[in-house]
Amino acid sequence: MAKLAGKRALITGGTTGIGLATARRFVAEGCRVIITGQNEERLAAAAKEWDQQVIPVLVDVRSLANLEALAVRVKEEFGDLDILFANAGIGYFSPLEQVDEALYDNQFDINVKGVFFTVQKLAGLLKEGASVIVNASAVNEKGASTGSVYFATKAAVRSFARSLAAELAPRKIRVNALSPGLVRTSFQDKLNLPQEAVDGFANYVMQTAPLARLGQPQEIANAALFLASDESSYMTAADLVVDGGYMNV
Repeated sequence: MAKLAGKRALITGGTTGIGLATARRFVAEGCRVIITGQNEERLAAAAKEWDQQVIPVLVDVRSLANLEALAVRVKEEFGDLDILFANAGIGYFSPLEQVDEALYDNQFDINVKGVFFTVQKLAGLLKEGASVIVNASAVNEKGASTGSVYFATKAAVRSFARSLAAELAPRKIRVNALSPGLVRTSFQDKLNLPQEAVDGFANYVMQTAPLARLGQPQEIANAALFLASDESSYMTAADLVVDGGYMNV
């Protein structure tokens, strides 16, 4: 039997990378899905893969008005939710002296404010026993030169999983963080780094991680499926790190 048969999910940032791979995995397991994104063309392209199982919605997670409208749309389409994957995020690297207010605000607005208010605005639609997944990162307990702002946003997201898990526990709602390592997606093209720096970091990860390679979006989607399904029914407030062993060895 399909692991998510009859369930309904919302995935923010679902048009590319990990979000899109997770939408595909959820649909394959019998789930209906709403995906969000900021780019209309990417939303339309993603939606073409499916018939009625996936509904694309244009949303900027930095906007509380957008998130409130999203909650209305979810209620209209699904009534309630079994799964919420707050996945939308960005990452920019910059030396300390070159970080300006816009770079700082944009990352915190999407990665921290966006995640928190996505959960807040959709919380009323979550069914008893629902699963909430927040996309953190394997770097949430790490530091690196030029990564101070991005890494801090992911530490905040991991912290959300702890406190939100405690707050939503009376409704039997589980909240867990999913922390991918370096994964082959278009995300690397948005890091504000020269290509040689991106390649250098990727090579460092591959030399350091026990599995000696980068991850694939489908592998993170498999982990998201585990957290979304009843197979993880005794997990909450946890951080599931999927990084080839990079952080732990």
